[in-house]
Formats: sequence, C-alpha cells, structure tokens
Amino acid sequence: MMGPSGSGKSTCLNILGCLDNPSSGIYRFEGVQVQSLSRDQRAVLRRNFLGFVFQGFNLLNRTSALENVELPLVYRKASAKERHRRAMEALSAVGLEKWSRHTPGELSGGQQQRVAIARAVVGRPRVLLADEPTGNLDSVRSGEVMEMLREFNRRDGITILMVTHEAEMADYADRQIRFQDGHIAVDS
Repeated sequence: MMGPSGSGKSTCLNILGCLDNPSSGIYRFEGVQVQSLSRDQRAVLRRNFLGFVFQGFNLLNRTSALENVELPLVYRKASAKERHRRAMEALSAVGLEKWSRHTPGELSGGQQQRVAIARAVVGRPRVLLADEPTGNLDSVRSGEVMEMLREFNRRDGITILMVTHEAEMADYADRQIRFQDGHIAVDS
C-alpha cells in the first residue's frame, strides 16, 4: 500500500489489523464480520491470525532477542519449552540465532528489524501487517528485509500487507494499492 501522508494507508492497515473499526462498510476476515466482534474477540483474532512489524521495531529494550520473539507465544499460553523452541526457529529463519541473548541496544537497526520480523512470524500468522518495515534501514538492509518477507510469503503462505513510501520496496510486491484522499486510486 502506497500513497502520500494522510491518504488513508495507516487507517486501512489499522482496520485490517483489527486495531480500529471502520466508520462504514463491512470488513470480513475468514468470513467473520470483524466490526461485530467484541474487543476481546478482536484481540483473539489478532493473537491467532495476525502478525505485526512496525517501522520503530517496538522491541522491549531490557529483554533479549529471544524473549522479545517469545512474547506473542506467552499470550497464547504456550509452555516455556514450546516458546523457546519456536522463538529459536524464528530467529534462525531471520539469521539471528547466535544473537538470541542480546538486547536490542546490542543489535544494529537491521538486526532489530529482523528480531521484530521473527516476533511477527513466530505465531505462524495468516497475515503479516508491516508498516514501513524498511523506513529506518539503509538500502542493503532494506533489500534483505524484503527478501525475508518474500520468503515467508512463498514458503509459509503468509500474506504480507505492507505500507511503504519507497517505490523500490513496493516493487517486491505482487500487487500494489495506491491511496489518495482516503480512497483507493490504483489497484494493480
């Protein structure tokens, strides 16, 4: 999803991520009308079907990479052994298994973003919502992140919904939606 600031991209992402309710229309996820769900039911939907990657990484500063990645599984009430195993698998998938004990302050920006991606995919979501996931990265790290997202899509069947201002990053997508003044202007 692309478009100028204020065009509706983040609002759309927040609605699709069950963080906001639409002011009109109907949003269905897996056949369920989302706006009719209670707050707790939307939280369950997010926890079980959605993953989130943010531009600012949103990692907990005083916890290790491993603990940051385990966090979504805590909410699912997974056992400590299961959390550890799956978090290490996710860190391995992003090439950071050797950095599992490091805190975010001990990691580069690219490494922090990869930890955030591992956290987003550890729960095996159906949809990963990424808001400017390469916005704080240089072009080499941005390309690495986009290749990882592409691999999660192809290998694991995770649908990636990404907001970006960068045409080079949008070129990785199979589909591009451009917003203008709160409306979809182009869907290609």
